[in-house]
Amino acid sequence: MSRNLLEIAADLIYQANYSIGLTGAGISTPSGIPDFRSADSGMWTKVNPFEVASIQGFRYHPEAFYSWIRPLAHKIMDTEPNPAHFAMATMERLGFLRSIITQNIDMLHSHAGSQTVYEVHGHIREMTCISCFKVFEAKPIMEAFLENEDVHVPLCPICGGVLKPNVILFGEQLPAQVLIKAQKELRQADLMLVAGSSLEVYPVADFPRVIKQHGGKLIIMNLQKTSYDDIADVVIHGDVAEVLPDVVSLLEGKA
Repeated sequence: MSRNLLEIAADLIYQANYSIGLTGAGISTPSGIPDFRSADSGMWTKVNPFEVASIQGFRYHPEAFYSWIRPLAHKIMDTEPNPAHFAMATMERLGFLRSIITQNIDMLHSHAGSQTVYEVHGHIREMTCISCFKVFEAKPIMEAFLENEDVHVPLCPICGGVLKPNVILFGEQLPAQVLIKAQKELRQADLMLVAGSSLEVYPVADFPRVIKQHGGKLIIMNLQKTSYDDIADVVIHGDVAEVLPDVVSLLEGKA
């Protein structure tokens, strides 16, 4: 890893007035949670996402969704934040990062100590009955579901309807209030740090363009190239679990 690139990234963050983060699946893969698009291990490699992870598919065949998500849910329930999550939490604590917009549903940013996190694709903190719309804490329900292979679909204890995790499936709108707050952050920010996102899923993939349009700086840290690399101020292709702690060390030295 080029020390020069790390120092430039740290300098830009140090000089910024209002830095925000944007994270995707790549920040959680070091914790053991697979991403969705990798050729060898991505979650979409063996299934049709519009069949197992669309709202229409869920309403007609929820058992297909739960069969697909069961191994992922096992990983999420058992996974701990990695150094990248802790690094971003430290950046917020030191005043170098105002908020994080994340595409992830795993809640690892919050577990690492980040306080202002906008989960634009939802989370597995809660579940909602699609019949009576009662909201439940997800952890005990998911734990019971994962422990019993004979249970194919978690059901509402009140009306018996199907419970759906509060994650955004294909065909659903992003959570309006979360999206409004995230867009407000975009308007205020003069720097965006992208960590572990392929920047391929819209509308979130459009957020870096918004930053650049109003003169903000863009730092991208990702294993693979993205479509924004050519306009970013700094691009670091590497493991964010290694890169972000190094940047934090440089920031702590400046502070």
